[in-house]
Amino acid sequence: MKKIIKFASISATGLLLSVSSLSYAQQPASLSDLLNAVEQDRVAQSQEHREREQRFQQQANNQQQIVDEVKARIEQENATNGELTVTFDTNQLTIAERREALRTARADLNELLGTIQGVAGDFRGIFQDSLISAQYDGREEFLDDFISRVASDTEQVRIDEIERFWFFMQQELIESGKVVKYSGTVSDPAGDQTTRTITRIGSFNAVAEGDYLSYSGDIGHLQVLPRQPSADVVGRAGALENAQSGSGLYQIGIDPTGALGGSMMANLVNFPTAAEQVRDNSGVIGFAIIGVGAIAILIGLIRTLILTVVAAKVNAQIKSGKPNKNNPLGRVLLVAEANPNVDTETLELKLGEAILQETPALERFLVLIKICSTIAPLMGLLGTVTGMIQVFQQITVYGAGDPTIMAGGISMALMTTVEGIVAAIPAILMHAWVKGKADGITHILEEQATGIIARKSEESNKA
Repeated sequence: MKKIIKFASISATGLLLSVSSLSYAQQPASLSDLLNAVEQDRVAQSQEHREREQRFQQQANNQQQIVDEVKARIEQENATNGELTVTFDTNQLTIAERREALRTARADLNELLGTIQGVAGDFRGIFQDSLISAQYDGREEFLDDFISRVASDTEQVRIDEIERFWFFMQQELIESGKVVKYSGTVSDPAGDQTTRTITRIGSFNAVAEGDYLSYSGDIGHLQVLPRQPSADVVGRAGALENAQSGSGLYQIGIDPTGALGGSMMANLVNFPTAAEQVRDNSGVIGFAIIGVGAIAILIGLIRTLILTVVAAKVNAQIKSGKPNKNNPLGRVLLVAEANPNVDTETLELKLGEAILQETPALERFLVLIKICSTIAPLMGLLGTVTGMIQVFQQITVYGAGDPTIMAGGISMALMTTVEGIVAAIPAILMHAWVKGKADGITHILEEQATGIIARKSEESNKA
């Protein structure tokens, strides 16, 4: 009896844990009720299991049906693939036969079409950067399609397309001899686009509001040259823009590169000036050479001005009968007047001493000018060697494949050489000029002193 009760307790506990539909409020009143409840739960679970088995079987049947349908579809596609393969092979043979028939039929036209293709390719390159294309757009796109059709083995070019290509050739020829005005888009160096009235001079150049323009097919519109030609050339272009039809002849600068849209003018105006070359390619040594040359020229000009004033005073002293202390000659004459009773030899020595005292003031800074004229080319040689060292270092690092990498060192080497020579030449001339003026004044002093000694000697002989 105890075992039965223990078994019943364990069964009841398991039933309470596994069945979610029973609540704590529905406790069995006796063992008979508990057994009935367990039986009912077993029956319910069996029914649920049977329903699950039915659903699983139904799904298995559905999946089998799907597999059967897929297999049938694969067989159908395989059959279709076989048919398409046969059709494809048949079409390939048909295409090859018809292509050969077309080639045979076009045999007489191949030479003509080849010539048309070559000419069209040449004009495609001309249209690419032609100023006329800036006014008449769409020509490049037509030629691209036209060339592809002419070169095709399957497509036949039409007569109206050949006539249109002929029209574009004639248009380029005729428009290249016209000066026309039209409105178009122009971009400035900053990239801002505006609509301007453009004056096109054939296929050579185009100007707008006094600015020369360039054209590139890759951009598709006209651009203002970043640097314009000289003022007189730009002024003539402005005069042509403001001219009326039939008002006369006008001189204007054009670029003979023609259909290239002014590339030569663009290159010429973009070529750096002498000042820009000095600024960009001199380096420290180059600016030092410029400083040395400027010092030599400045000292030379100052000494020239001083010696000119001294020479004027000396000339005035020659004409005057009374010695004056404001000039070298006057001071030399005062020495002669201060020693009237000395003998000729003593007077000669005193006058020579007075001239020697005046000479340093006359030749002041001449040595500095000469030094500047000497070291300027030496500094240029130093810059040359420094630039070549830089070139060799760049070759070591980057190789010799790209000349632009070595351009900086070569430019410095050449520019410092030029600057050294340019600085030395005026410095040498200035030294010679200043020394000549100083020697001229010294020569006058010696001449006057010699005259005084000669007169003194005559007076002594007479006495």
